[in-house]
Amino acid sequence: MAGLWQQPCYLGQGRVLALLHLICLLSPATGALPWDNTGGSSPLEQFEVVKGNFSRTFLHVGYHKIAEIPAGACNISIQETKKSQNYLALLSQRGVSIINGNWLINRPGIYAALGTYLTYRRPNEIRSRNGESITAPGPLTEDLHVYLIYQQPFPTVQYEYSMPLNQYLAPEPGTPSAVLPLGEEAWHPNQLPSYHTVNSESHVTYTWMKNGHTECSTTCGTGKRQVVLECVEKDSQTAVPADVCHPAIETTKWEEDCNIQPCPAYWDVGEWSECSRRCGPGTQHRQVICRQVTDVHASGTETSVTVTSELCGSSDMPVTQSTCQLKICSQWDIRSEWSPCSVPCGVGQRTREVVCVSNQGDVDDDQECNMNLKPDTIQNCDMGLCARSWFTSIWSQRCSAECGRGSRTRSVVCLMDLVTNLPLDSCEGERPPEVTSCDSGPCQNRLEWYTGPWSQCSAECGNGTQTRSVACIFNSDGQMEVVDQLKCSSLSKPITSQPCRLKPCGVQWYVTEWSACSRTCNAGFRVREVRCLADNIVPSDRCDPSLIPESREECNEQPCVAEIDPLCSDKYHNCMVVVQARLCVYSYYRSVCCASCSRAQETHPNSFQNNHIHR
Repeated sequence: MAGLWQQPCYLGQGRVLALLHLICLLSPATGALPWDNTGGSSPLEQFEVVKGNFSRTFLHVGYHKIAEIPAGACNISIQETKKSQNYLALLSQRGVSIINGNWLINRPGIYAALGTYLTYRRPNEIRSRNGESITAPGPLTEDLHVYLIYQQPFPTVQYEYSMPLNQYLAPEPGTPSAVLPLGEEAWHPNQLPSYHTVNSESHVTYTWMKNGHTECSTTCGTGKRQVVLECVEKDSQTAVPADVCHPAIETTKWEEDCNIQPCPAYWDVGEWSECSRRCGPGTQHRQVICRQVTDVHASGTETSVTVTSELCGSSDMPVTQSTCQLKICSQWDIRSEWSPCSVPCGVGQRTREVVCVSNQGDVDDDQECNMNLKPDTIQNCDMGLCARSWFTSIWSQRCSAECGRGSRTRSVVCLMDLVTNLPLDSCEGERPPEVTSCDSGPCQNRLEWYTGPWSQCSAECGNGTQTRSVACIFNSDGQMEVVDQLKCSSLSKPITSQPCRLKPCGVQWYVTEWSACSRTCNAGFRVREVRCLADNIVPSDRCDPSLIPESREECNEQPCVAEIDPLCSDKYHNCMVVVQARLCVYSYYRSVCCASCSRAQETHPNSFQNNHIHR
């Protein structure tokens, strides 16, 4: 959202208020400002407020740009909505670090950069729930780049600044020129204006004169002190009561610089970074910069610059790296012996319990311990060779023949430890029989289906079929006679054919049926589509090119017999277009444009054939 508001940030450090106050004292009693003789608006600037929000779930650890605040912005506020392990960072548009750049964390304070003072706050890490913040009155002399140093998920940062719509203070047209010198003097409070009061009767001139000053606000680094004024008679310099001089000058607080010599350089020590390890010995870093205060402001803030380390004394430089340990690392603890092997013989597995334990004895998540050092929790175990024995199922209950001699069957397997099914030649001893004979009694006057052997597969590869003969047999005490199959119709007839597949064919050529001939006489042609397909009927390029079937051949080569067909006529007026487009080779166009296509074929018998497009 953006809104319009008024704030004189471009007139600098309270000078606008002093200027307005002084002009109001000297202006006419109407209350209007001297330049307001046209009824126009105030010279105070109008501003557009720009607000933004940066919120993410997860990011890569490191610097992530939040926003670019343009030059000219003022009333800047950057606020982390809640306390976290993340940091705010500021860089100039040239990439120069202002706060928390180059992976070094600065301590909270006031930093002079880009024509303004930037106040960096980091709340108490224990008591406060607020996050970091950076504020500046502005205006900025160049673009400011705002970054987040990501270390903790779910960061949220809000920022706000104001952009001026008019970046200068100018009087409205028609401003009296007599006011301008006073306005200029208000911009330079260290210079006393030469404003005099003249007694109309005695023609004596009175003026304000500097008569001393207050104590300097600092002992070094350019402080401020108040000038003490005294009302005097101009010619004799004799002190007179203050009420004979103009009160506007006395009510203005006049300041001047003092103790302008630089302060001694000092080591500016930043806060320690996060420990490099979550547990056990690690390292942490901090930024140490040699600074020197160049200006102390009345508000108590300071302007400092970075100077060479020699001015601070390189031998006295605080350490920038230190060892750290947040806690003692958790360790792996074996809580049980190995379990019995999972099998009584052969190769199985056994397990044991291994947990991650803190230095307090509490069980932690496995991620708190070094996974590379975790003891094995499962291993193989060999219990020796297992016994191999023959196992058989129960004989089938029914005999294979409903009468006469048949057979019964059972399954035979070689098992090891009643679990593993082994090849039949792995067991010792003779293999038990799987088939035994049985007798279902004499067969008398029975009709049965008898089947012959299956024929060879009809295809050498791929899908084919095989067949067998089926006969209806009349069995009477072993005497068998072939009878009509209708007599066995009440019995379930065995199948006489079944699919077969000897082996895959691999890639091979497939063709479609031939198309109709393009002509009924005088040598036409017909076409078919040829494709190379694999076993799973997908296109392939591995077929032998020398064996590719023909996709086109001649047909109806007999000469045409001239005849007059009264039904052959053109059904459309634009059949010549069909002839020109070589469409007469298609039966539809030959039927609707019969006369034109017939004439064209007699004139150019080969033109259709030569221009036909193959698939």
